[in-house]
Amino acid sequence: MRVSRETPPAGWSPWAQLTPAQQKQLERYAQLLQQLGRRHNLVSRETLSDVHRRHLLHCLALMWRPLPPGSVVVDWGTGGGLPAIPLAIAFPEIVVHAVDAVQKKVLAVRTMARRLGLTHLQVHHTRAECWKGAAHYSVSRATASLATLWAWHRRVARPLITPSDAWKPGLLVLKGGDLSEELAALEQLDPTVHVTLLPLDRLLDDPFFTAKYLVHIATEPEPDGPVR
Repeated sequence: MRVSRETPPAGWSPWAQLTPAQQKQLERYAQLLQQLGRRHNLVSRETLSDVHRRHLLHCLALMWRPLPPGSVVVDWGTGGGLPAIPLAIAFPEIVVHAVDAVQKKVLAVRTMARRLGLTHLQVHHTRAECWKGAAHYSVSRATASLATLWAWHRRVARPLITPSDAWKPGLLVLKGGDLSEELAALEQLDPTVHVTLLPLDRLLDDPFFTAKYLVHIATEPEPDGPVR
């Protein structure tokens, strides 16, 4: 398994990549998350007073590279629609599947998606292991270990040719803390993967995100055969 760290340059902001209409949609989503979050326990209540930073900005870190138009993304354990809804707003030409096993969360995310006009977002009440779809990318935030998430992704993964500046098809995870044990378990499961770690405090220029990472996991390309 190969692990590398990417150091993003200073000055990047996901908000600057969004149109005024997208920013307005995100504001509306923040309002809905605060309203429905208290009622249905969609996210930790102590975070609802800081939705823009703790939830929206955190998820918008996934915009560091684009997701190509027409690509399919599945969000494992979407909870309150995070990161599924911010991604659906930021990338209106992709298809997003939000999966969660908790019915009240699924119903709340469906309600928010409908009110936001996100027709390219589909919400599924099922366990990750049972979802029957296919995807080019998997995303997740605070749902399961890297090895478990990679096993879920491999089961549904489909190949995709992407532009050089886009995310390579694979798994995108927002994680925090010491990842050494999770990386070791991932290597045991699949030693062929390439893991890239992006420190979020650098990417988002915010010390709140110290020791938090955007983790990208993808299969290493097959080595070239011998020259004949």
